[in-house]
Amino acid sequence: MTTARLQTPAGELRLIRPGGTAGLRAWDAADELLLSAAEPYLADGLRVLVVDDQFGALTLGLACYQPQTVADSATLAHSLLTNASLNPALPDCPAVLNWRRPPSGPFDLVLLRIPRQAGYLAWLLRWLNSVLAEDGRILAGGMIKHLPDRSVDVFASAVVTEQVLPARKKARVVVCRGGSASLSEWADQWRGYPVAGMPGPVEALPAVFAREKLDIGTRELLPLIPQAVNRVPPAGRILDLACGNGVLGLSALAGRPGAEVHFSDVSSQAVASVEHNLSRYEGGDCVRLWHQDGIADNLPDYQLILLNPPFHEGGVVGDHIALRLFRDAARHLAPDGRVLMVGNRHLGYHRSLKQYFSSVEQRAASPKFVVFEARNGAV
Repeated sequence: MTTARLQTPAGELRLIRPGGTAGLRAWDAADELLLSAAEPYLADGLRVLVVDDQFGALTLGLACYQPQTVADSATLAHSLLTNASLNPALPDCPAVLNWRRPPSGPFDLVLLRIPRQAGYLAWLLRWLNSVLAEDGRILAGGMIKHLPDRSVDVFASAVVTEQVLPARKKARVVVCRGGSASLSEWADQWRGYPVAGMPGPVEALPAVFAREKLDIGTRELLPLIPQAVNRVPPAGRILDLACGNGVLGLSALAGRPGAEVHFSDVSSQAVASVEHNLSRYEGGDCVRLWHQDGIADNLPDYQLILLNPPFHEGGVVGDHIALRLFRDAARHLAPDGRVLMVGNRHLGYHRSLKQYFSSVEQRAASPKFVVFEARNGAV
């Protein structure tokens, strides 16, 4: 972890990036530009909202104004607590909210980190229209290379752009007033696709991976789920880890109605999407939903863990997320349990899995993807 200092309206902050690669800072030029752009609007009594802060730089930088923070990612809460502890002179910040429990307005000033997905940006701007005060402002910022395609059109369709600030250090901030576009009238809020054997389409909100069509890696894994579910004892638990829209766990539930199936994802929009899809299933009393990064220590052991691990986090691509999930899976795998997972062939997960499991077998393969079954977790 790299500790560094950031100048903000709250003064100089010490910030770290928990669990991050050495040399990576806990903020970037977009955070700096957003905080600078906010200064002319800051005043006592201002109601401030921060959306999708990364590691707490925006929230802590405006701590004197008691901002409310909402984020899709479950990792922000830990990062914010960690960085708040490094700056004990700051006022306490309210708990981080998420899209299953969003804040209510009105807000006079919103600082928004622009996401990479155009659909998620469109969703955020329409939601913000519902909580922005009449004379409120949205300051939306991001690194230019990470801005989504058609972002100009996305802003124009949802809000009123007042000003595009000059770029600084390859970052950009857009100043907006609220618009009339709303989520209730937006046809793209839910997107999905049919899956054989399921009672309806598997749908998802815009921040969720592969919401419009079945991911090709998942397609390799799905045919193996019925046999794996049949091996689970009647009282056994099944976990869809990094579940996304929940298609793997929903497939298990379709094959064994009433089974105890848990779903876990770092994205609150993913968990909300699973909740939405579960409304089509009967006998969901034993289903559990977890908005968290991986598997929390207090969760139980599982007889079957289904996994299609992400291989990118923000702008960082690699196997670091998968390794963390493999470790958690090994710690929470019952003695007679199995992990059934799919991954990109080029990432060589068969080698990584052997660090955590005593038995790793290939169950299926295609030119791009490989399905493995791992057993007897050992950390």
